[in-house]
Amino acid sequence: MSDRTNEFDTDIESDNKSFVSHLIELRKRIFKALACIFLFLLVLMPFSDQLYLLLAEPLLKSLPDTSSMIATQVASPFLAPFKLTLFVAFFISVPYVFYQVWAFVAPGLYKEERQLVLPLMVSTSLLFYLGVSFAYFAVFPLVFSFFTGIVPTGVTVMTDISQYLDFVLKLFFAFGLAFEVPVATYLLIRSGLVSIEALSAKRPYIIVGAFSLGMLLTPPDIISQVMLAVPMWLLFEVGIYLCRLTLVDDENEKSKDEAKSP
Repeated sequence: MSDRTNEFDTDIESDNKSFVSHLIELRKRIFKALACIFLFLLVLMPFSDQLYLLLAEPLLKSLPDTSSMIATQVASPFLAPFKLTLFVAFFISVPYVFYQVWAFVAPGLYKEERQLVLPLMVSTSLLFYLGVSFAYFAVFPLVFSFFTGIVPTGVTVMTDISQYLDFVLKLFFAFGLAFEVPVATYLLIRSGLVSIEALSAKRPYIIVGAFSLGMLLTPPDIISQVMLAVPMWLLFEVGIYLCRLTLVDDENEKSKDEAKSP
């Protein structure tokens, strides 16, 4: 009885040590990610005004010559550029942050899973960048032209810099996350939670869901909603297509291995 008790206590102690070591490793990875963001923040702080001017360019091009942006709060001229600079620092650090996530989970993965995770990390970063770029270069000009074009007569558009920043950051994150649809689709099918045929059969529901998310994640204008929903649907189709290609290749490799084995 005492031997069993000692074995049980030993197992608990080893589990506790393993848990503590995982917490220490997690803290180290989080610290490295935050240190990278902080480093880029320090480098970019002298250029915070130029960054905000670049961000405001799509709106400024749509405003009449008699209009301008304003600051309605005392600290807004400092806080708005600082908040933007922090976002840009995170934006640049995304690949390194994802690498820290991968480095944390990699020891617990099988060899095949490790080979899969790294390409997914790279594609996730690229798709996030693509989503933010699409919002800035394609969506913003249309949305701001629409908003400034429907202003009632006698009303002068004077946009607050803090509210403008909150507006565009919301769109940045919405489009950045929406462009991760191919990765999410691939993971669902690859993990076996759903088959390609079952997911393809639910295409009408996916389209309705994309437009519903577009309505929830974007401002209440039809332009930004459609320009978020349509890419989500198309990226879903891309994810299905990539899954068909990769799964066929895997099946071919398995069949070759089985043919070679005696």
